[in-house]
Amino acid sequence: MPVKPWTLLDTVSVPGGEADLRLMRRGTEFSIMAGATSLMNSRMSGSEEALASLSWERISKQPKPHMLIGGLGMGFTLRAAQALLPADAKITVAELVPAVVAWARGPMAEVFGESLSDPRVTIREADVGAVLNGEKLFDAILLDVDNGPEGLTRDSNDKLYTVSGLRRTLRALRDGGVLAVWSSHTSAPFTKRLVTAGFAVEEVPVRARGKSGGERHHIWLARKA
Repeated sequence: MPVKPWTLLDTVSVPGGEADLRLMRRGTEFSIMAGATSLMNSRMSGSEEALASLSWERISKQPKPHMLIGGLGMGFTLRAAQALLPADAKITVAELVPAVVAWARGPMAEVFGESLSDPRVTIREADVGAVLNGEKLFDAILLDVDNGPEGLTRDSNDKLYTVSGLRRTLRALRDGGVLAVWSSHTSAPFTKRLVTAGFAVEEVPVRARGKSGGERHHIWLARKA
């Protein structure tokens, strides 16, 4: 059978970004692209779901946990967190691009289901860096706003991954909290920066399709003592 062509549904500019975001659809499959780079695909959610589950394993004993998810995307991490966190939890999602939230409520509503109406969830249309201003705010901070600390879609995101930016993130974590960073690849320099910033670092390889395999991705789990 011939492969169905992709259809462009929408194109939006990213504040401070070099490439526009494009929402594409092929049958029931969706893709969000930045230029020629596919940032996420609705058929590959395993590693984004692992971002939530691995983080939850490390904070599950925290009372009334508060999780910050940087980047809404297609909601894979959000829905995985919702399935795991208790009823008294709080989940804050920081999404810089308002159109991504509109896509979740519009053309991708079938993908998101009822996840955005969950009373535990707050959507903030803001740069995740701005949400990190404060001390001991979150038990877990999950970053999936780029293709990794050196695969940036937005130049200003670089400050999230510097030693000074990571120290600010460390302050935003409650004692015993975890910073989880998704990446399409590993990075020894970023691991070194995490350690320099004061984190205890664990690295976990994950697959794009979970147990079904797929591309190899990488998650840093950085603990606050």
